[in-house]
Amino acid sequence: MTPTPEHAHCATHDVTNQPPPLAPYDASADCALLEGLRREGADWAEEDIRRLGRSAGSEEAQEWAEQANRHEPELRTHDRYGHRVDEVEFHPSWHRLTRAAVAEGLAGAPWAQERPGAHVARTAGGLAWGHTEAGHGCPTSMTYAAVPALRAEPDLAKVYEPLLTSREYDPVLRAPTEKRGLLAGMGMTEKQGGSDVRTNTTAATPTAEPGVYTLRGHKWFTSAPMCDVFLVLAQAPGGLSCFFVPRILPDGSRNTFRIQRLKDKLGNRSNASSEPEFDGTVAWLVGPEGRGVKTIIEMVNCTRLDCVMMSATLMRKTLVEAGHHVRHRSAFGARLIDQPLMRNVLADLALESEAATTLTLRLAGAADRAVRGDAGEAAFRRIATAVGKYWVTKRGPAFTAEALECLGGNGYVEESGMPRHYREAPLLSIWEGSGNVNALDVLRALSREAGAADALFGELALAQGADARLDAAVTRLKGLLATGSEAGARRLVELMALTLQASLLVRHAPAAVADAFCATRLGGDWGHAFGTLPDAADTGTILGRALPAGG
Repeated sequence: MTPTPEHAHCATHDVTNQPPPLAPYDASADCALLEGLRREGADWAEEDIRRLGRSAGSEEAQEWAEQANRHEPELRTHDRYGHRVDEVEFHPSWHRLTRAAVAEGLAGAPWAQERPGAHVARTAGGLAWGHTEAGHGCPTSMTYAAVPALRAEPDLAKVYEPLLTSREYDPVLRAPTEKRGLLAGMGMTEKQGGSDVRTNTTAATPTAEPGVYTLRGHKWFTSAPMCDVFLVLAQAPGGLSCFFVPRILPDGSRNTFRIQRLKDKLGNRSNASSEPEFDGTVAWLVGPEGRGVKTIIEMVNCTRLDCVMMSATLMRKTLVEAGHHVRHRSAFGARLIDQPLMRNVLADLALESEAATTLTLRLAGAADRAVRGDAGEAAFRRIATAVGKYWVTKRGPAFTAEALECLGGNGYVEESGMPRHYREAPLLSIWEGSGNVNALDVLRALSREAGAADALFGELALAQGADARLDAAVTRLKGLLATGSEAGARRLVELMALTLQASLLVRHAPAAVADAFCATRLGGDWGHAFGTLPDAADTGTILGRALPAGG
């Protein structure tokens, strides 16, 4: 009898027709990203963005992302001796990802740069580095957004802004002024109101020291509770106000920041979202009493831009995953990438991804120029960011589901990473205001913000005459604007978003991309699912641009 080799009973078949690992790859190899970076005034950052893209797509960084989500953060309310500590422990890979993001200027660093395009470069960096994972983008986003809000109280900004704009990640809890760098969070919503923050009941009581208060109450969603400082809304004697709350007080003692629990949430598992309780918590007033919403809205404007950016990043990441799979997988006698229907699906996804990325960078350019005093860009930023937040984040879940489906059953298992992306996608349409909140905010901007409508239509006019379908859509938009109601706010904002994206593509993208986008999104030559581009669409050109490695 011939001896049976050890483990031969397990060797039932060879593994064939499976794609190789995607990593290493270049997350910045994206025409829309690089062209937008140059167009919006940050061409000087291209070398850094390309380096960051290669780092994001490396085997090491992709493994960090997987580990940070597999090993979830753990809440420790007390130490071994019974002292209340309220600390969250993270896997080392979380710290590696966050340290890299802060060092690359993806937190508060742009506010310390005088160079035009600094905010565009940060957004482009997020579009590249976001190919790792989304969770650690929460504290870096809030830190970026905290700076303009904190400037409402110059004395506080003078002390803390240099630390919030630092490129050093210092995760140890100690007095903020003793650290090399700080991360910031926010505490706005409460159980009874959610987005309706004017119903907040957390109370702020003045102390004998001017500008110093104590807080008592409970917050419903406070992500990244291990941040060093927080901007918090609470009811002062003069009305809803904004407060600066450090985890550690200047004398080194712990401020009262009792973490009641960590949320068991749908999205990423790497970031901790919590419910903190304040009881005698020391806080400093930021801006005037009663002007809390106006003060913290500066923070919200920035984090809404990041919601658009993160959705565009998620689209691009899942498109890259889908494209890699279909280039290497065969079915029914041909590679999937060579089958007409699959090419149609991928090309349709590519159009959506390019439109989202192009709009994201236009919004970043407007933000950068608004910071530098351009009133017209500030007006455009005000309305277009809310429009983009509504639409791009709405498209994310459907897009991610379709990209997952390109992998078939392989995309439905956790090892592929696609389920993590799919779970993350809905967050971005909820964070910083759900769809209704943003749609109504657009109506508010149109009615209350001087120049908002003019700024939007001025942008659209730059493409006038280039595409008849776009011109017709702009005419429809003006009609909706004249007759629209609150109940029709979503229809209005959707058309705003589509005309804005189309105008950018008509002006800046190849004709094949712009034509297919206008034909489908504006011209009605489209079905209800991705993959229904008309036969005339130049899928070869679209995919060659979106998947340059082999489309």
